[in-house]
Amino acid sequence: MMPRLFSFLVFFSIATGIVGGLHYFLWLRLVRDTGLHGTARTAATAALVVLALSIPLSFVAMRTLPRALGKFLFWPMYLWMGFLLLGFFTLLAVYFVRTLSFWIGAAPDLERRQFLIRWSSALGGAMAALLGGYALVRGRSLPAVKKIEVALKRLPRTLDGITIVQLTDVHIGPTLGREFVEALVERTNALLPDVIAITGDLIDGSVAELSDAVAPLGQLRARHGVFFVTGNHEYYSGVDGWIDELRRLGIRVLSNERVAIGNEAQFDLVGIDDLSAFGDGHRPDLPGALAGRDATRELVLLAHQPRVMKQAVAHGVGLQLSGHTHGGQIWPWNYFVYLQQPFVVGLHAVGDTQIYVSPGTGYWGPPMRLGSRAEITQVVLRSAWG
Repeated sequence: MMPRLFSFLVFFSIATGIVGGLHYFLWLRLVRDTGLHGTARTAATAALVVLALSIPLSFVAMRTLPRALGKFLFWPMYLWMGFLLLGFFTLLAVYFVRTLSFWIGAAPDLERRQFLIRWSSALGGAMAALLGGYALVRGRSLPAVKKIEVALKRLPRTLDGITIVQLTDVHIGPTLGREFVEALVERTNALLPDVIAITGDLIDGSVAELSDAVAPLGQLRARHGVFFVTGNHEYYSGVDGWIDELRRLGIRVLSNERVAIGNEAQFDLVGIDDLSAFGDGHRPDLPGALAGRDATRELVLLAHQPRVMKQAVAHGVGLQLSGHTHGGQIWPWNYFVYLQQPFVVGLHAVGDTQIYVSPGTGYWGPPMRLGSRAEITQVVLRSAWG
C-alpha cells in the first residue's frame, strides 16, 4: 500500500508542477505579451491561477466525492486540459517563429517588435481556441468504421475473408456513458463480425459506478465469440471485478490464454494481460499462453500495448492487434508516444509478423481529437494461399 501511495504522491507532484508550468507559459504569452493591463490583466491572471488549481483539485475531488457529484467536475476540467495542451503547442509554435524572425532582423526597432509580440500572441490564442473547438467536434463524433485487409501466410484458404472487429480504448466513464456504448454496439453488430476483439482500456471506473453504462456490451454478437484482454486502465479500476462482470455479460476474457477460431479449418487467437498488470494472478505471459500449440497454425495476438511486438516476432505471431496509443489523440502528442511505443497507429510489419495499432474507439481525458479519429476497426483476414 505504501509504495503505491508514494508513487501516486510523486506522480501527483510532478504532474502539478507541469500543469503550473504550462499555465505560466500561457500567462506569459496571453497576458504579458498581449499587453493587458489594469482590471483586464488582473482578471486574466486570476482566471489562469484558478484554472491551474482546478486540475489537481478536480483529480483529488474525483477520488473523494461520490461519482454522481464528481462527474460535474469531469467535463470542465477535461475540456480545459484539452484547450491547455492546444494553447501551449500553438503559442509555442508562434513564439518560436516570432523569435526566429527577430533573429534574422524582421523587426529592427522596438516599437515594431512590441506590435508583433502583441498581435502574434493574440492570434496564437485565437488559433488555439478554433483548433480546440474543431477537436471537440471530432472527439465527440461517433467512431467511423475502418476496414483493413491483412494477408496471413498460414491462414487456410477456407478462412479467407474471416473478419475480426476490434474495439479498443473506449474509456467508458467520466464523459462517455451508456448512450455511446449502445451506438457502438449497434454499429459493431451491423458489420456481422466473425470475431469481436476488445483490446483493453474499456473502462475508467469501478463496476459499481459503470455497470449500467457497460451493460449494452452484452448485446455484442459475433459468430465465433466476443473476446477481451486487459489494458492498463483496468488495473486502476478493480480488474477482478471487471473480469467477473464481462464474463457475466458473455464476453470471453483471455488472460494469457489461446482459443481455436473456426470449425474444420482453424487459427489460434491468443490474448495476454497488459504489460502494466499488477495484483495476484495478473501478469503478461505470452510463452505460457502458447505452450504446446501447433506452430503450423496461424496465430493472432490480442495485446493492449504495441511494444509487445518484440515478443510477438520472437514467438511467430502472424498478426498482433493493439491499441493504447490513441494515435496520439491530440496532435502533436503522437510524436511523444514514440518515446514509449514502437508503433503509434496503422498497419506495420517486422519480418513475418504484422501489427495493427488502432487509434482507439473512444478517448481519454479531453473529449477531443486532432490529427486522429476514433474508429471501429474491421480486420479482414486474407489467406496468402487464396
